[in-house]
Amino acid sequence: MSDPSSFGTHHEQVVFCHDEASGLRAIIALYSTALGPALGGTRFYPYASETEALADVLNLSQGMAYKNALAGLDLGGGKAVIIGDPRTDKSEALLRAYGRFVQTLHGRYLTACDVGTYSTDMDVVARECDFVTGRTVEHGGAGDSSVLTAFGVHQGMRAAAQFTWGDASLAGRRVGIAGVGKVGRHLARHLVEEDARVVVTDIDAEAVSRLVDQYPSIETVGSTEELIAADLDVYAPCALGGALDEHSVEALTARIVAGAANNQLAHEGIGKLVADRGIVYAPDYCVNSGGVIQVADELDPRGFSFDRTKARATGIFDTTLAVLERAASDGVTTVEAADRQAEQRIREIGRLGQIHLP
Repeated sequence: MSDPSSFGTHHEQVVFCHDEASGLRAIIALYSTALGPALGGTRFYPYASETEALADVLNLSQGMAYKNALAGLDLGGGKAVIIGDPRTDKSEALLRAYGRFVQTLHGRYLTACDVGTYSTDMDVVARECDFVTGRTVEHGGAGDSSVLTAFGVHQGMRAAAQFTWGDASLAGRRVGIAGVGKVGRHLARHLVEEDARVVVTDIDAEAVSRLVDQYPSIETVGSTEELIAADLDVYAPCALGGALDEHSVEALTARIVAGAANNQLAHEGIGKLVADRGIVYAPDYCVNSGGVIQVADELDPRGFSFDRTKARATGIFDTTLAVLERAASDGVTTVEAADRQAEQRIREIGRLGQIHLP
């Protein structure tokens, strides 16, 4: 996506949102509504430019379409980005202005939390909008979706272990987690409870300190570069995208990459580079779908059920294993296999040639 003139050519709709009074600058991208309304989170991030924000929202929205399809949801894929620093620019007025823009899509886009936004923010957005999920428990939502996101990543990691070593257990395996924020800290807990040997790093030293205080067996290293070069069995990128590039793949010692971060491959060619090095890559949008499964369940007319959602997220193990086995049998990268599986469902189940209308 290096040529801006090609941006959005495969997307159904891209909406630029600007509200001068509140300072809102946002972009909403709908990749596909073939399976249903497009569900995807709202990322609040200090992009260097609108072009950078556009590239990110287009990539993320396509990833959401494939993620929702692989998760077996009757939902399409979309995403929104708000340009700015959430620590200084976020305000009630800005979030409510954003909600009004989402409302203009009349249910073609369902928004939720992402990097820089939280369930409490979705409660504010919902004051102006009927199409919000990922809300707080107090307002009828399921609360923090990172719990089930981490659970799903753990399931995907176990599937990759089954494929690689013939045993799903991670006990005794050395697993490196880059980023122990929302999702990474919960993933660390699952791994510690399974008796894995966990090594972590994060730019937030306090986040690392809190985690080690809770789980003293966890090791720490000073940087992501140091973690990647460490002696690992599994590497779990759980921060922002682009974690795998030529340099990091060359330095990796891990046999498996399975983490929560979106858009982990710096560019399309990295998938083949990973495969050529004999590293098993569990595609991010396959293993990190626990959160979207959770927020989708909030839309169920029966009300949210954690048990029902967790049971569905357990299926990430089987989905991931099927993707890895398909890649091996078709002689393609795991990314290509995941794409084929998602596209197949969109073709077979989706309303071909149609778009979702509320």
